[in-house]
Amino acid sequence: MKLEISRGCMLTGSKVILRDKRLADARDDYTWQTDPELAQLDATPLLATSLIQYLLDYPIKLHYSSLIRCQFAIDTLDGKHIGNCVYYGINETKGEAELGIMIGNRDYWDKGYGSDALVSLLSHIFRETKLNRVYLKTLDSNQRAQKCFQKCGFIPYGYLNKDGYSFVLMEIHRNQWGGKGKQEFMVASASSRQSNQSLT
Repeated sequence: MKLEISRGCMLTGSKVILRDKRLADARDDYTWQTDPELAQLDATPLLATSLIQYLLDYPIKLHYSSLIRCQFAIDTLDGKHIGNCVYYGINETKGEAELGIMIGNRDYWDKGYGSDALVSLLSHIFRETKLNRVYLKTLDSNQRAQKCFQKCGFIPYGYLNKDGYSFVLMEIHRNQWGGKGKQEFMVASASSRQSNQSLT
């Protein structure tokens, strides 16, 4: 089964636009990757590279990353870059991939931008690719992220301890998404969560 990595896409939600990454994103990405709180929430090391070196390396990084993953910038409807999302680790045999998302601009936290980006990306994945399962991991302590993921239909299925961090593992399958539109799915997933609460 051939799973093409999507390129040249622009996905529009009710609050955000997902677009291809571009060189102009470099300074925002550097700011977010050198932010201690964001690094902690993402369970990643704080970037130690200088801004100058980061800007020099960015075009190469952007090119090679696009060969193995499908990454999007998250813009507001008026064009402000507020975060990034990606699906990667594409397994053609199993028809699955891992998803990651970060809203780097704190002004847009807890306002529905993250969930709109997620639902827009999932809609694209399940309608335009052959992927059948999307999974992710998030810190056990990150309740905000877990609520957002569950709102978008992800179901917890396990735990992982790695590199000193404790993660909740979550997934969603194509047959759970079905042919629903984005708004229909948000309503349906809210009722389905009643029988799929957090792991105990």
